[in-house]
Amino acid sequence: MKNQKVAYFYAVSAVLIWSTVASAFKISLQYLDFLQLLLISALVSTFVLTILLIIKNKIKELTKYSLKEYLRSALLGFLNPFLYYILLFKAYSILPAQEAQPLNYTWPIMLVLLSIPLLNQKVNLKSIIAIIISFFGVLTISTQGDILGFGFTNLYGAILALSTAIIWALFWIFNKKDKRDEIPKLFLSFAFGFLYIFIATISFSEIKIPKINGLLGACYVGFFEMGITFVIWSKALELSITTAKVSNLIYLVPFLSLVIIFFVLGEDILISTIIGLVFIVIGIILEQLKLTKKNA
Repeated sequence: MKNQKVAYFYAVSAVLIWSTVASAFKISLQYLDFLQLLLISALVSTFVLTILLIIKNKIKELTKYSLKEYLRSALLGFLNPFLYYILLFKAYSILPAQEAQPLNYTWPIMLVLLSIPLLNQKVNLKSIIAIIISFFGVLTISTQGDILGFGFTNLYGAILALSTAIIWALFWIFNKKDKRDEIPKLFLSFAFGFLYIFIATISFSEIKIPKINGLLGACYVGFFEMGITFVIWSKALELSITTAKVSNLIYLVPFLSLVIIFFVLGEDILISTIIGLVFIVIGIILEQLKLTKKNA
């Protein structure tokens, strides 16, 4: 049953939570390296998804999958949470949060680009303009406004942050093709992903019990960023009269995130970050308007 007021409540809750995670990443990375943070976060998120499987009575779904479907989950788990969050946390460990967060947010534009070879979609002039606008924003943020001089503040970090957008777009495309129930499918992705993360941690880092601040931060990331917020957002979409009524709220996330970064992390928000973020969001909205019109 549709209930727009309740849908807005769930959607706003998800937006507010997602707006805090960039700051949570940076705080947690003060106490843990990126692999240790990912290991604890993935463990928490996998536990949350297990509880959801039990509550939703969907554990039996896992026994119905074929070997091919399990192999598909293994691939999805490699993309997310393993590769996606390794690159994301590494980017946050070397970039200011105000730079890493907007660059990661370019995934809708990456989705358009990857849809050309993977989904055989054609790109029209409007899409090209949207992509150019968003990447102008990327350059503005990465160079702190020194676009003509190509004065990248940290090219390696910028490449890492942008690569997360590519990985997420790939995950979205492959996940969209997979028609299995969402919660069991996500659980398997995280179960396989946790296995990969565990192997990577014992190979390239170490397993340790962090200080309480680091532990709480990692649990927060696992519970909210990787776990329960997905369910909250899905509930908002389910209850909303139309998807557009709540999905447009997602554009508030990067701007609210900057506010939280300023007050929680104490980063001075550069005017180049704000301008660049505006260009990125304008490009995304322009592309989404095209999709909305096409699907109308």
